[in-house]
Amino acid sequence: MSLFDRRLLVNTGKGGVGKSTVSAALALAAAGRGKRVLVCEVNTHERISVLLGARAVGTEIGRVADGVDAVVVRPQEAMRQYGLMQLRYRAVYKAVFENRFVSRFLRFIPSLPELVMLGKILHHVREAKWDLVVVDAPATGHGVTFLRVPQVLLDTVPPGAMRSDAEWMNALLVDPQVTAVNLVSLPEELPVNETIELGNAVKGTLRMHPGHVFLNRAYERRFTDAEIEALDRTLEPPCLDAAANAAHAQAARAGLTDRYRAKLREALGLPVLDIPFLAATDEFGRPAIDAVAALLSRAEGRP
Repeated sequence: MSLFDRRLLVNTGKGGVGKSTVSAALALAAAGRGKRVLVCEVNTHERISVLLGARAVGTEIGRVADGVDAVVVRPQEAMRQYGLMQLRYRAVYKAVFENRFVSRFLRFIPSLPELVMLGKILHHVREAKWDLVVVDAPATGHGVTFLRVPQVLLDTVPPGAMRSDAEWMNALLVDPQVTAVNLVSLPEELPVNETIELGNAVKGTLRMHPGHVFLNRAYERRFTDAEIEALDRTLEPPCLDAAANAAHAQAARAGLTDRYRAKLREALGLPVLDIPFLAATDEFGRPAIDAVAALLSRAEGRP
């Protein structure tokens, strides 16, 4: 089953591994297949609009590319928006949620901020307005905690409105036909180890379906061992030292990529898709995301 056949893709991993890059590229790739896409960033500094070269959208849904909308989901705004979705009528919402006594009480309900943020996102999954919702989720441990909220409530909350919400949310999250959790990593020791722990938590603690592992900033092999040896024999110091050193450095990084890719595959038994290292530029923006989106489309196979 292709990633693009699902209704919800959750992308998580250690902070700084490129979750937003993967989320933006997946959104563009899906839109290129004619899908209507919504990207949700969870309680974080806005990145998707920047990567796609669009104006900031904030906490109100806005267009960031052809076929792609985006929104930043934060607790306070999600409480208001989700409350209106559930209560239907603004007057009823104001009477309940904007009452100062009720507001004080709500602050002390455990996991309520996570529940309303997740509820808003999953409400959009159930809507007919978008074919695919992509979530740029919190990093590693926070991501697991965020996605586990419905399970925790089912285990602790008596029958009622909150438990009913937790039931339908959990049903969407654990349905492999609807949801996949993608893991994003780098070809480095710490991110790979955290990715393996996270993958086991997705399958075990969360009982959700893992999708792909995206190995970001992957180096491809440009030289064989024989070519490296030939370089050492041919390039005479000192004038060509820099070229020889660059070749050795590139080969070493490619070797690490091979090693960590194999480790991820063996530990998780999941498809690992390389996202090549892109040379540093003054601005990592839309052209780079377009390149990654094209790679993801090829990897998933065009319809």
